[in-house]
Amino acid sequence: MNSFIQEFKTFALRGNALDLAVGVVIGAAFNGIVNSLVSDVLTPPIGVLMGGVDFSALTVVLSGDAAIRYGAFIEASISFVITAFALFLLVKFINQYLRKAAKEPHPPATKSPELQVLEEIRDTLKK
Repeated sequence: MNSFIQEFKTFALRGNALDLAVGVVIGAAFNGIVNSLVSDVLTPPIGVLMGGVDFSALTVVLSGDAAIRYGAFIEASISFVITAFALFLLVKFINQYLRKAAKEPHPPATKSPELQVLEEIRDTLKK
């Protein structure tokens, strides 16, 4: 049992797992911000422009309490588009940075004084 716990501890504390956990938490927070932006900032003016439509109240009642809330679906769709666009821009920026970094020539490594002396000794011994 101890080896199982130790193996899990090694996995959980590995850098990639921690990076993934941080990414999930930040993604969830970003999702909350985008949802608020859509439902509290964007859709109310759009609703006013459309004649006072409240997107959160748009439903089709099927029977009794059963209803299709297509207004909430519209808001979720707008949130998805904004989130996908933000991620697209982030990935595009990272790819541009990586391509630029790959194209830049790396300066040649300078030889240490010890290596230079050893090469001189090697060359002298060859003669």
